[in-house]
Amino acid sequence: MTLRIASNATPAAEWDAFVRQAAGGTACHWAGWRQVMERVFGHECHYLEARGPDGALAGVLPLVGVRSMLFGRYLVSMPYLNYGGPLGSEAAVRALADRAAGMAEAGRVRRLELRSRIALPLALEASHRKITVVLDLAGDSDAVFKGFDAKLRSQIRRPKKEGVEIRFGHDQVEPFYRVFSQHMRDLGTPVMPRAWFEAIAETFGDAAWFGCAWLGAEPVACGAGFRWGNEVEITWAAALRAHSRIAPNMALYWAFIERAVLDGARAFNFGRCTPGSSTHRFKRQWGTRDESLWWYGASRQGAPAATPSPSDGAYAWGPRIWRRLPERVATVLGPRIVRGIP
Repeated sequence: MTLRIASNATPAAEWDAFVRQAAGGTACHWAGWRQVMERVFGHECHYLEARGPDGALAGVLPLVGVRSMLFGRYLVSMPYLNYGGPLGSEAAVRALADRAAGMAEAGRVRRLELRSRIALPLALEASHRKITVVLDLAGDSDAVFKGFDAKLRSQIRRPKKEGVEIRFGHDQVEPFYRVFSQHMRDLGTPVMPRAWFEAIAETFGDAAWFGCAWLGAEPVACGAGFRWGNEVEITWAAALRAHSRIAPNMALYWAFIERAVLDGARAFNFGRCTPGSSTHRFKRQWGTRDESLWWYGASRQGAPAATPSPSDGAYAWGPRIWRRLPERVATVLGPRIVRGIP
């Protein structure tokens, strides 16, 4: 079957309807990400479609070009997010990946990376350097809570006893960002711009969840993620070190899980991490299971075999310097740097 490949031609409603029924479809495939990427970062987006001779949509691939003076040019599906990659029939997936590879070659990008949650029939090399960690939600919230061990249940209860209160809603975007930006500075990592999270809330509406843990008048922990299909994923989370003694993040995660159960979700996704890391160990204590991610890619000769990361050894000097910056300075400079780190 001959497939016709086009870019930025599919109406958003048709695109999202296809994503909802496609194997491996995720919230990261939504059509709305195109306007978020263009509006916040000015990135060039190529939302590729594959159609059969009858005109029916057979596959889709959201693809974003990322440019950086420091790191060079990349073509990624999807930058800053956990998943992406082509969806659709086997023939469409291959045709879309081939088109992406041709675009990468023609544009002389350092690396093409297609971040899939599932295995795909591609000849590109697959990396499993990242995983996602999932908690299956069986029964009501009481049953889920009782399924945790006694130590974890005690850790969840403690913040509430200390006066921590959890609030959800898009009015939490501003306090979310206050906590998140400080947390990222403390980690030595450039922070996403506040406009990124504001655009997410505006574009995706009730499907975008924002929550904060408050201690009196101060937000002390935060999280943000998405409701998709039968799953809720917390994609970004942070907590202030000054309040680590009472672990407000434990109450925050439980509040997200409890809300997911009440909303009818069958799984709670703790988001991506590096296998064996401290973040991975934190997520495993909740009785979760690991899922390998399938990040397919190809690099130009001499270019790194992965997209850049602040944790790369070659950039180890960066976090050391960043932690010493005043928070206000880090928050202003961070978005200018992070836009080029997909």
